Amino acid sequence: MNCFSFGKTHRIEEIKAIYNHKREEIRLRLDEFRKIWRKGTEEEIFAELVFCILTPMSRARSCWAAVENLMRKRVLFAGDISQIGRELNGVRFIYKKSEYIVEAGKEFLIDGKASIRSMISQINCGREAREWLVQDVKGIGYKEASHFLRNIGFDQNLAILDRHILKNLKFHGVIEEIPDSLSRRSYFEVERRMMKFSKETQIPMSHLDLVMWYKETGEIFK
Repeated sequence: MNCFSFGKTHRIEEIKAIYNHKREEIRLRLDEFRKIWRKGTEEEIFAELVFCILTPMSRARSCWAAVENLMRKRVLFAGDISQIGRELNGVRFIYKKSEYIVEAGKEFLIDGKASIRSMISQINCGREAREWLVQDVKGIGYKEASHFLRNIGFDQNLAILDRHILKNLKFHGVIEEIPDSLSRRSYFEVERRMMKFSKETQIPMSHLDLVMWYKETGEIFK
């Protein structure tokens, strides 16, 4: 076995060890996500979408704290841009993201009532739902759409290619370099490679994301 093969094998054994240690916690977290789809309110589902709109270039903990502020102040659905912006402490690009949240609220209203679950339920699979979200919801790209669909338990096998995941994919030789940006085509290519790595390590895609997130942040979060 050459040095490169040994190093790759060692890295795979390392991530498998982390997975074995955190497997039950990850399983419980994914179950919590699935409960949102089955039993969550429309506000809870929309809160996950708003969280994913806020996450680009911002810390996940700060974004979720902002979502909790919006829910507590009862402006998550009904607030205007200024009302929403006041609650986005610790989030970057406040004005633009406030606009996106307001527009997203309008997208999912039918006859004045939120209808996120019913609208997504009409779509056959996660990939189609992701494509629809990317095309129709401002502020949502492939990463954010994949993240949202995972967090509401609709599809937990889509790649959420944030900086933590890309860093780990490079570390494990799945990709050669971390791209500055991801086009639709390149996103799908990296996702395909991650799925191959998932099979190689025998760690399900939904679990692999949280393993890599834990490896970088030290917690199982969102």
